[in-house]
Amino acid sequence: MFKRWCILIINLPGQSGTPRMRLWRTLKASGAGLLRDGVYVLPESESTRGLLQGQAANVQQAGGTAYLLIHSPDDSQLEAEFRNLFDRSHDYAEWLIKVGEFTDTLHTLGEPEARRKESQLRRKFEGITAIDYFPDDAKGRAERGLEEMADAVNARFSPGEPTAGKGSIVPCDTGEYRGRRWATRHQLWVDRVASAWLIRRFIDPDASFVWLTHPADCPPDAVGFDFDGALFSHAGNLVTFEVLLQSFGLADNPALAKLGALVHYLDVGGIPVAEADGFATMLAGVKHQCFDDDSLLAASSNLLDHLYAAYTHDAS
Repeated sequence: MFKRWCILIINLPGQSGTPRMRLWRTLKASGAGLLRDGVYVLPESESTRGLLQGQAANVQQAGGTAYLLIHSPDDSQLEAEFRNLFDRSHDYAEWLIKVGEFTDTLHTLGEPEARRKESQLRRKFEGITAIDYFPDDAKGRAERGLEEMADAVNARFSPGEPTAGKGSIVPCDTGEYRGRRWATRHQLWVDRVASAWLIRRFIDPDASFVWLTHPADCPPDAVGFDFDGALFSHAGNLVTFEVLLQSFGLADNPALAKLGALVHYLDVGGIPVAEADGFATMLAGVKHQCFDDDSLLAASSNLLDHLYAAYTHDAS
């Protein structure tokens, strides 16, 4: 069964510089293939059809002509030629080279710069996958490169990242967790910062914290979180912040759920969140100015308070 294709044929007046550039940028961002000058193709779907219909209307408004055709090739050679227009293996290969260059110089970078570059490379990867209409082994190799990059950054700046646990999440009574000592790995980053904020803001207002150089040094009377063997840590595909939400009956709070999605994306990847990169950049700046984890938690808690307020307003 051959795939259906959207083919956009356009002709713009020669003086239409701005509309032409706007059209070119939109079609390039969509990953459209160029058959010849003024003839673009995309695999047919509701979204691609809608995008090209919109561009056809823009061309007509600018005084040009545009035709959108839906075509199904009746031979394998033409189908293969169309598909070749969407081969992203070169893009993935170039991206992997940049990842290699980054990891090779990782030991020379401070954490804020390293996190910023990691975020840029992650966004670039997402940009490629967004227009990879026919993913193959090249995408798989790039996904492994993405995981290895994250592992390298965590090994450098956040050793001891927890692995996903298989145990079930047990409901907890906040009354049994008041005035407790809580312990997690030092050199806080997104999941630990957000989890500590959540603990003090919604679970244990009188919480005190112990920052561990080694998880094995966790005091026996402390409640551990975000390390292997801790009472609260990654479970299944949930990061520690999300586990705490589930454990203490906070997951139905829409603003906290949105925060959970942000923390999840920044900690282990997945569905992109619009505010994630901005939050990570601000957190990196805060971390650069703080000399210990207590001051980092205090400063980053202000960021999380503001973000929580914005999410609460959006949900109302």
